Amino acid sequence: MSKELYLTQEGLDELRKELDELIQVRRPEVINALKDARAQGDLSENAEYDAARTEQAIVESRIKELEAMLERAVIITKVDTDVVSIGTKVTLEYVDDEEEEEYSIVGSSEADPFTNKISNESPIAKAIMGLKVGSVVSVESPNGKYDVKILAIN
Repeated sequence: MSKELYLTQEGLDELRKELDELIQVRRPEVINALKDARAQGDLSENAEYDAARTEQAIVESRIKELEAMLERAVIITKVDTDVVSIGTKVTLEYVDDEEEEEYSIVGSSEADPFTNKISNESPIAKAIMGLKVGSVVSVESPNGKYDVKILAIN
């Protein structure tokens, strides 16, 4: 049984868009590149043919990967903002330095630390999942242990 893949509607739309681009645009481009390379003759020493075959393998592999992801997708719809869960935005205070940070809790395939989207499988998300505003919890991370306080859940 495959593991469920939690996605927001935005994340689902992005995966579908990428899959459509690969099938409708990239795949035909690669097929044309293969035809052009074959037309040049001897395939044993044809760098363009080798490059097109490599590109074809990459495109087909990504298509299969995206299709498998979409089959396992579980869309995060109604979000309970009483407790931290996938799909919520959480404002945290790092207790030691009183610094505040807002994170969106998303499935692992949507995680993007540069936009403060953290995976539900990350140490910080695991520590705060299911907790309410006002809770203080210790987070075990590869960089050491630290405490956070939940200030808001949206």
